[in-house]
This record gives sequence, structure tokens and C-alpha cells, in this order.
Amino acid sequence: MSETNTEKATLTIGDKTIELPVHIGTEGDKSIDISKLFDEHGLTVFDPSLGSTSICKSTITYIDGEKGILRYRGIPIEQFDRPKPNFIEVAHLLIFGTLPNRSELSEFSTRLTDNELLHEGLRRQFNELPPKSPPMAILSAMLSQLACYHEKFLPLGDDELFIEAATRLISKARTIAAYSYRRSKGLPFMFPDPAMRYCGNFLHMMFSIPFQQYIVSEEIEDAMNLVFILHADHEQNCSTATVRTVGSAKANLFASCAAAVSALWGPLHGGANVEVVKMLETIQSDGMTPELCIEAAKDKSNPFKLFGFGHRVYKNYDPRARILRNAADRVFSQLKTRDPLLDTARKLEELALQDSYFVDRKLYPNVDFYSGILLRAMGIPTNMFTVIFAIGRLPGWIAQWKEQHDNMAQKIIRPRQVYCGNKIMDYVPIEER
Repeated sequence: MSETNTEKATLTIGDKTIELPVHIGTEGDKSIDISKLFDEHGLTVFDPSLGSTSICKSTITYIDGEKGILRYRGIPIEQFDRPKPNFIEVAHLLIFGTLPNRSELSEFSTRLTDNELLHEGLRRQFNELPPKSPPMAILSAMLSQLACYHEKFLPLGDDELFIEAATRLISKARTIAAYSYRRSKGLPFMFPDPAMRYCGNFLHMMFSIPFQQYIVSEEIEDAMNLVFILHADHEQNCSTATVRTVGSAKANLFASCAAAVSALWGPLHGGANVEVVKMLETIQSDGMTPELCIEAAKDKSNPFKLFGFGHRVYKNYDPRARILRNAADRVFSQLKTRDPLLDTARKLEELALQDSYFVDRKLYPNVDFYSGILLRAMGIPTNMFTVIFAIGRLPGWIAQWKEQHDNMAQKIIRPRQVYCGNKIMDYVPIEER
């Protein structure tokens, strides 16, 4: 945990000097404590996107963007790749703080299996939705409606009720996602198979048809585990901050996660890998060479945009991108095929990493650069990419919600503003306007 340092930060405004505490994280990162700045001095700080503001203390995820480091509960992200990626193990780690032993993992997995079915009332609501409904709209709406069918899990502060609510969310989210895909295709719903593992079961619900079950290969199942794991948490991003903001009002877990899905739906957050695939498809159809793409990306007068490079946090190679790049190679090797989009992506990466324009600006491949290609290889359509992201991110959202609610000193999140509107004015009756 972070601690308050003996050193102080000094803020000087006119002839007034204010001393502020400094908190130091376990990795040495420092944060100036301004939590009492308004109450004691009537001052606020101006930080429109909160890019320089720490909204909480957390023990869940650590990122060092300069060095390209991502750790869950202290464990480097690379260590979840081999020998066998296991999303459920990582979900337990994030939510409860420890890797599960065999007994704990079995119990957690059993809870997920027991809760994989949807209430028939909820399932029938899919028939009332337009077939082409956006999958993210369906996911957000259905997560909210879970509260209607599981009201007994809404009270806060009961550990057992929390576990039940958490496992329902993680388990039912994949069922909802698969059903939304089947609805868009006019296909009959495939019920979950309790004999299958989490990721394999999801792919079964997506792609099996009556009397012809989709056979999930080991490489594909491992790749899906990795996609979920690498999206499971990422510090205080937009959707995670949404969970904490909504949760700070003492909203239940279902409502908080449904709100996070809506935040993730935004193309600046969860839709980036869709843009990468669209870009690669355009490059392919237009017959552009990777060399021309690199030059076009550097030309500010050219409308071409190179998606999948650079990150708000990482100023180095995104460690998740490297893992997914290797996973893509394994999947295509197992499928005994090649995707020209992957070939184009690898060439773009090679050229960019040799170009001072990108290197000097620290524009390296991010997680979205390869995740879309990998999902495409599994047969996942692009309109489901962000839903996959949401399923993977659920354990992180739940962990963040729990950490916040375990903090008895937590207050409702209520930012301030700098008012720049009109000064006092008189109301003018409509007859005189």
C-alpha cells in the first residue's frame, strides 16, 4: 500500500503558501494529496481529463507506461501466457487478491457453471429485440436487467451475496453475449454446456448448431483465454473509473458494471481494435503497400490514419500486444492458413519500429493492433469485438468495485468545475423576448 511521505509539496498562490501531503506507491510513484484543498482553502485543480489525477489508492493493477510494464496483483502479465492461460484463475486473483489453490479454483468454477443459464423471462426478451441490435446495447441492458431477476443480491456489505452477484455477472455475461450474436444471425440459441470450461463454453454457444457441436481446438481456447486475461484490468481507464463513480453512489454491482459497458462502447475506448481491422481491410482492398501507409501516416495533410499504434499510458511497446502477436502466430499455425491482414500488420510494425518518426514519438503497437486479427481468426465478427473486451474486463470492474466498497472512508465521487458562464442575469418574460 502507499504511505504518506514525510516530505510535503508546497503550493503558492499569491502571498499564500499551502503544504500538501505526498503519498508514495509501492513502486515509488508519488501523488500530491489535494483532497482537502477545497474544504480548507476553497481551491480546486483544473484537470479536464483527469490525466494527472489519482482518484484512488489501489492494490489491483500496476502499470509503468515508460517501461511497458503491466502487472496484476504484482504478477507480470507475461507470466499468464504459459504454460496454460486460465482466465478464471486470473479473475479470482483480481477479485479476491490471491491466486486460487485447487480447491478454491474448483469452487469458483463450480459457482460459474451453476450460474451460466439465464432466467427464462430474461432469455425471452431477446425475441423482442431487433435482430440487428448493437451487441453492446444488448449487453448493457441485460446486465441491468439481471438486477430484476436477482434482487436478493443487491444489498451491499454481505460477502456471500457479493460472491454470488460477481459469479452471476461473469458467467451470464458470456451467455448474453453469445445469445446476442445468435439473435443477429437468426440462429437458435445454444444453451451452455456445463461440462465445458469457460472459454470453450462461450465459443460453443457462439458457433455450435443443433446436432453439430463446434469443436474447440486447444490453440483457439488458449487464445480466447489470453484475450480475456489481457483485457481483465488496466488501472483507472474510462470504464473502470465509471464503475468507481457509479459505485461511489452505493449503486449495486449490476448497475455499476452495466454503466461500465456503456462507457466501453465508446470508440475511443473499447472500439479501437475494430478500427485496426477496418484499416487493414482498406489497405488490402486499395492495394496500398505497408511502405506507402507509413509515409501516409506521417503526412499531416493525408487523411489516412494508422490505428493500433501509440497509447495514452504506454510510451513503450504494449506488453499485451507482444503476447497477442505470438498467440496469433500459434493460432494461424494450428489453422494451417495465413491471413493477409496479419502479414500486413507485421510489416507495418517492422517498418514503424525502424522509423524515427514513430520511435521518437514513442508510437509502438498497442493491444488493439493484434487483438482484432486474432478474434477474426476465431470467427468473431467485428461487431462483437467490444463485447469480448467487456467480458474480459468484468473481473477487473468487479475487483475495483469491491476494493472501493471495502474502503469505509470512501465518499461519493463529486468533481468540481470552473464556471465560465454568464454572471447574474434577470429572467425575461416570454412576451418581451
